[in-house]
Amino acid sequence: MTKSAPPKAGSRKPAPRRQTAHTAASARMTEFPRHPEHAFVVGEIHSRPLPEFDSSRVVLHFAFMSEGGKSVASAVFAQLCRMRGETVPAAEMRYHSIPWGRGRLRWESHSEFTTFTFDAPAPRSFLGDLHDHPFAAGFMPPGSLISATRIEIRANTPANRKLLDKFDPESLAVNRLSDGKSLLATDFRQDPNGMTVFLLLESELGPAQIGAYAKMAIELETYRTLAMLGLPLARSLSQKLSNMEVDLSRLTAETKDASADESAELLAKINAMAAELESDAAASLFRFGASRAYGGIVQDRIKALGNDALAGNVTLGGYINRSLPPALRTCASVEDRQANLSRKLARVANLLRAKVDIEIESQNRNLLSSMNRRTQLQLRLQQTVEGLSVAAVSYYVVGLFYYLAQAFEKFLPAPLTPKMLAGLFVPVAILCIWLVVRRIRNHHSESAG
Repeated sequence: MTKSAPPKAGSRKPAPRRQTAHTAASARMTEFPRHPEHAFVVGEIHSRPLPEFDSSRVVLHFAFMSEGGKSVASAVFAQLCRMRGETVPAAEMRYHSIPWGRGRLRWESHSEFTTFTFDAPAPRSFLGDLHDHPFAAGFMPPGSLISATRIEIRANTPANRKLLDKFDPESLAVNRLSDGKSLLATDFRQDPNGMTVFLLLESELGPAQIGAYAKMAIELETYRTLAMLGLPLARSLSQKLSNMEVDLSRLTAETKDASADESAELLAKINAMAAELESDAAASLFRFGASRAYGGIVQDRIKALGNDALAGNVTLGGYINRSLPPALRTCASVEDRQANLSRKLARVANLLRAKVDIEIESQNRNLLSSMNRRTQLQLRLQQTVEGLSVAAVSYYVVGLFYYLAQAFEKFLPAPLTPKMLAGLFVPVAILCIWLVVRRIRNHHSESAG
């Protein structure tokens, strides 16, 4: 068997047949038809990258409601980009970041709110002022402020651990992080600038880990606040529902002995109450649903932080769960009351509607009976009139026949006289007239049928 010659120096070695087949198969797979949303769902995981922060940084986070629409928030961030000579993000983008001095400004667009996050080197003193930041006097907020958070990132040293004394001891919550050394603390109080302050004491964490924990703290505060928006609405609707329940009980009691007119009036009141209830339910549907969704996100972040508390303190999750779950249960209770009251109103309305229908049917039956009696009376009167009309017409016909017989009296054989002929013609005339009248009546009956 002859051996093949070795490849020349500098020549490319041909690819094996198996690799060529694999390349062809891969090329075919890339040509598969894609779902219209394939690019979106695959790229969504990268749409909001996790921030990375070093130690000794301060993070300022503001969340504004989008009352004016997403375009307003986009315009505000675009103006900031132009001020710094940076590229303005495309209209469809929901996340963008630009450098700002020694820090970085990040913008995110959400369904009903917009966030601005800025990080910079931490000042020497705890909660010290920042001089070069984007939220100065010229900053135009895109909507009403719903959440403001400040995170101080410091090394976990004995000196920095004393910063925990700056918080309110009655509401201080401290979590040990997953490395067992780093701490995340807050008292959920606002500083003089109206910001909820978090202190992240890190022990040799990497920038990605610090960024992940800082984002958890930001999301805890932001989504906790957004989830609580349903509570004021639930409280206002709860009082309104109580009044409606009392009114429904009173109206239900009045339906027992109500007449037809009163039942119709009660039905109108219940329909008006049902319309008002459905309007309130539709108006609160989004808010309560959003509160549930935000509450679920908060619980996910609490679970991610864990339940390892610093000795003598509660965890952040333990402190939040004192107020958030009861608030969400209140919203759920109001939703249930709305649904139950709606069902009760529908049942009472159906009962009243059935009662009104029975009353109307009874009135219709009485009306039909009265019309039937009137029809019978009209029929009898018609029959009487027909009899009289037969007699009257027969009288005139016999009279005409008598005059005719008198004209031909000299031609009549004896003993016939005009009077005898008129007398003999009477039954014939009556019968003929009666048959004509009957035929006319039958013809009208057939036409009406």
